[in-house]
Amino acid sequence: MDPRVRAPQLHGRGWLNTGGRALTLADLRGKIVLLDFFTFCCINCLHVLDELRPLEERYSDVLVIVGVHSPKFEHERDPAALADAVERYEISHPVLDDADMEMWRQYTAKAWPTLAVVDPEGYVVASLAGEGHADRLTRLVDDLVVIHEAKGTLRRGDGPYVPPPPAATPLRFPGKAVALPGGTVLVADSAHHSLVELSSDLTTEVRRIGRGRRGRSDGDPAVAEFSEPGGLCLLPPRAAEIAGYDLVVADTVNHLLRGVRLETGEVRTVAGSGRQWRSTVDFGTHDALAIDLSSPWDVAWYDDRVVVAMAGIHQLWWFDPVTRTAGVYAGTTVEALRDGPLHEAWLAQPSGLSGAPGPGGAAPDRLWFVDSESSALRWIADGQIHTAVGQGLFDFGHVDGPGDKALLQHPLGVLALPDGTVLVADTYNGAVRRYDPSTAALTTVATGLAEPSDLVLTAAGDVLVVESAAHRLTRLALDAGVTVAGQRHRTERPVTDVAAGEVQLDVVFRLAPGQKLDDSFGPPTRLDVSASPPELLLDGAGTGTDLTRRLVLAAGVPSGVLQVVAQAATCDTEAENPACHLARQDWGVPVRVVAGGTDRLALTLAHLP
Repeated sequence: MDPRVRAPQLHGRGWLNTGGRALTLADLRGKIVLLDFFTFCCINCLHVLDELRPLEERYSDVLVIVGVHSPKFEHERDPAALADAVERYEISHPVLDDADMEMWRQYTAKAWPTLAVVDPEGYVVASLAGEGHADRLTRLVDDLVVIHEAKGTLRRGDGPYVPPPPAATPLRFPGKAVALPGGTVLVADSAHHSLVELSSDLTTEVRRIGRGRRGRSDGDPAVAEFSEPGGLCLLPPRAAEIAGYDLVVADTVNHLLRGVRLETGEVRTVAGSGRQWRSTVDFGTHDALAIDLSSPWDVAWYDDRVVVAMAGIHQLWWFDPVTRTAGVYAGTTVEALRDGPLHEAWLAQPSGLSGAPGPGGAAPDRLWFVDSESSALRWIADGQIHTAVGQGLFDFGHVDGPGDKALLQHPLGVLALPDGTVLVADTYNGAVRRYDPSTAALTTVATGLAEPSDLVLTAAGDVLVVESAAHRLTRLALDAGVTVAGQRHRTERPVTDVAAGEVQLDVVFRLAPGQKLDDSFGPPTRLDVSASPPELLLDGAGTGTDLTRRLVLAAGVPSGVLQVVAQAATCDTEAENPACHLARQDWGVPVRVVAGGTDRLALTLAHLP
């Protein structure tokens, strides 16, 4: 039996959603407490927020969820940005601002997201990394309720959540936009769960598509529902005529693509089952309505089809509205920065797409995209992925100059211009940057923006920027560009001292009661290991089915990062209609090779009592 561990006390810079009250574990004694260590840039953390919503409602009288925000990016340390994120993502539980990551260290978190469960007596009883643990948490809460009700240590009743005052603006955290042929602009009004057509003055509302409530209903504009819609893509006329709709919408939280007929505003589901993708990598062709998607963030027309920035699994997918089929376009689901052939490259939360106009207005001959988690600007041409700007998952900043030295900070939007240059919505720097492929240099053309998330080119040649945190669209006056020699940042995580030579890697995964490993679709577990720099790892790189791996580290490489991706598929054993589940997590483990370092590394995917 594992020894009981008393939960560390909660403290940080401040609290949100408590009415100004600072909470302690003593205040929560008698409740089951679920600590959700997250950072609001992280798509996996956003998935967990959605996984927790049903638990929050079902166990409202016994369970208190506390979000512990431990930031990755410098912008996320801004308390105003955190408050915006709490509203944007409709977080309806207390949130602790762990700006200095003290709670992260005390609870020994190693990845975003990490979940820790504290029982009604104040002891940590479970630790889970990654997403896909809702079923385990449900069983655990049920067990804890039985145990502590019998002991008399369970306290039922309302929790400490205090909703913030409602805010009313015509747009609320808009995500993406597209210029329509008639001179108007269609905006994804993400926090209002709808689309809004604005006149050319960017303020007058022409019409709204969607009833403004989180949901997934098809139909006319008054009844259709979205859930945090994102990217918008106009189809070429011939494709639109055959498909029967003009516009594709990345309906992000619904894990769907929706089609909109602009004449009537009618909405239909055109791709996605509505289930979140939890499978193995497959580069085949599939029925678009039968396949699972994962947080589609943006869409663009390229290579005679719609390319989808599948942020939730660090890939690009394709969707053909004519044949009604879909599949993987690029990426392996490993979250990292690596160029190469489409099916071998690594991506990190792709969030913005733009096809570069071909000569004389021809079809795009190059696809530009931004990977927000590696703060990278990248492009696709001739079946290869290339990086113009970006150093990796933990290096970011506001630095102009040669692309191989320049830095961005969590960009979400990109726009390829007719002159061959590329604009980047450098979201967490509040800036618009311009990359010139002819000089391979990055400059800054606008600053002082409120989380710009997309850029739009109108037929008149104007550039519009979606200022998400200012809840508006702004017409941008692009100057000639200046060179900013700003700050370089690097997210520092605890470094593990390891020995050169053989090191044993163990990913700890304990089955929840009433579950078994599920081999219905192949091996139930998967482990992928790589290193940066690659020469750090002499042996042990690659993909396998065992969650234990023998690694050999080079003595001549002083430090680096081990990139570990693990997943485990399970299913219920006792239910009449057993449900299937997939737990998954990526870790970037900084290591330093030293004499006397450890020869064992343990990472916890799921540790239950």
